Amino acid sequence: MNEIADRYRRRADAFDAKAAAVRPDQWADPSPCARWTARDVVRHIVDMHETMLLPLGRTLSTAPSVDADPAAAFRAARADVEAVLADPALAGRECDTPSGKMTALRHIDQVVSQELPLHGWDLAKATGQDDTIDPADVEDAWSIMRTLPEGLMEQFRTPGAFGPDVEVFGPEIKVDQEAPLQDRLLAFIGRDPQWRP
Repeated sequence: MNEIADRYRRRADAFDAKAAAVRPDQWADPSPCARWTARDVVRHIVDMHETMLLPLGRTLSTAPSVDADPAAAFRAARADVEAVLADPALAGRECDTPSGKMTALRHIDQVVSQELPLHGWDLAKATGQDDTIDPADVEDAWSIMRTLPEGLMEQFRTPGAFGPDVEVFGPEIKVDQEAPLQDRLLAFIGRDPQWRP
């Protein structure tokens, strides 16, 4: 449990730092996610935090909206998830998720914790920050992605498969097999590693 909480905290710290570094005039800038601005990237992450809480009968605490203050909205959502991770009874509760029954702890680890580094890259790219993902997170995500069943990957790449307007991954982008692992990971999930605004 501590390992999962520590991993989430480290990834949330990195995302938080990127959100805090965005200038006010950059929130409307385009991101590598088609149709999303930098603000939309944070909105998605905040929404995913609420998705982790809903199976527990919880919602996000009252906080500034993503429209008013994206960085503050993320910090508040993060605090709500960390409260679950700090409570063994809540973290260990079995939940119904799109991937089947699992503990809230495992759900957080497999979903929102995994998304933070990848969407941190989106936010960094959109706002001209250092887009280096922690190598440990790249290795972790790569090992997971490469072992997903082909049918599940196809579902992830199908727009709307997990709900209206939900697109998990885009079509794979071809990159050199000798490219850095971060580039290969991003290309695998449908991001152009060389994307520029």
